[in-house]
Amino acid sequence: MIGAGRIERYVVGRVMGSVGAALAVISAVILLVEFVDLSRTVGVRVDVGVGQVFWLTLLRAPSLIQVLLPFVFLFGGIGAFVGLNRRSELVAMRAAGISAWRFILPSAAGAFLIGVAAVTLLNPLAAMLNSRFEARRAQLMQNYLGDVPQEIWLRQGDDHTQIVIHAKSRDTAQGYVRLRGVSLFIYTKNPSGPPVFRQRIEAGEARLMPGFWQLREVREATAGESSVHSDTLSIRSSLDAESAMERFSSPDAISFWRLPDAIRLTEQAGFSAAGYRLRLFQYLATPLLYAAMSILAAAFSLRLARLGGLAGLAGAGVGLGFVLFFFNQFAGALAKAGIIPLFAAAWAPALVALLTGLSLLFFTEDG
Repeated sequence: MIGAGRIERYVVGRVMGSVGAALAVISAVILLVEFVDLSRTVGVRVDVGVGQVFWLTLLRAPSLIQVLLPFVFLFGGIGAFVGLNRRSELVAMRAAGISAWRFILPSAAGAFLIGVAAVTLLNPLAAMLNSRFEARRAQLMQNYLGDVPQEIWLRQGDDHTQIVIHAKSRDTAQGYVRLRGVSLFIYTKNPSGPPVFRQRIEAGEARLMPGFWQLREVREATAGESSVHSDTLSIRSSLDAESAMERFSSPDAISFWRLPDAIRLTEQAGFSAAGYRLRLFQYLATPLLYAAMSILAAAFSLRLARLGGLAGLAGAGVGLGFVLFFFNQFAGALAKAGIIPLFAAAWAPALVALLTGLSLLFFTEDG
């Protein structure tokens, strides 16, 4: 039992070392590609140096790396098990009566735990850095093409009121939200029908403060009454700076811990939260997906090297990984279109990868 435990720890160590090497290679490729892309966009400004472009690359990289982490476990696992196979270490283990399950399952458990850490720790960090990236890039490119207005639409609401907010431009630097050229359309909710329009407010500027919008240069127009002018006006808001900036982002840019609030606020404002719910389910399925990729890597790497065809089998495993990636994207698109349930779209890729890997292992080990 002690020997088996040492062997399991040895194999897990080799697998995690190979996963780390795959992570380093993929991260380097991501940094290079993103640096070149930012150099072609942000770097065209003469006042933006190489250091600023590289800093933007570092801010952007974590959010891109977490998308490709399933491939890290697949490539790293294949590399580790193929290496053990070519050195006949797997042959010696199996000749000693140790089942492949004894060292594959601990590797899969390690991948599962890393998946939990990636969702709960890496993802919030990546979302925060990506938010800084977006703000800094917008700041650098603010006047590059002139002061071209970029229309913004927001929506907030509670149990009684819905407010549709339109602005010609926005500024979200330094953690605050400021809108310019603002129009607010205020509706009263009607339980038996569509919302009833109540009031329109025009403002030169709106700044989001804790719990309210601070408006300047205001003109209020209520249905059936003349307009009223005022210098300032405060409007209650159910948004904070972070949740408001999330409305400018895709669901992929919102951290795991913020998604439940984003879903609640979006549905409260009358929008569909399908994209946010899908992303939440995908985050919950991530640990299982990492474990499945680890099992799949082992399933395509245990063929004895002396029998030949090991390289082709490992290549087939890599190809299947890309198929699963596109299957994940396709299932997500179907779910957003309402064709399949969100839960099924999020969990299907992980379950397909897991069942495929287990089936191959059962066939290899038990015939």
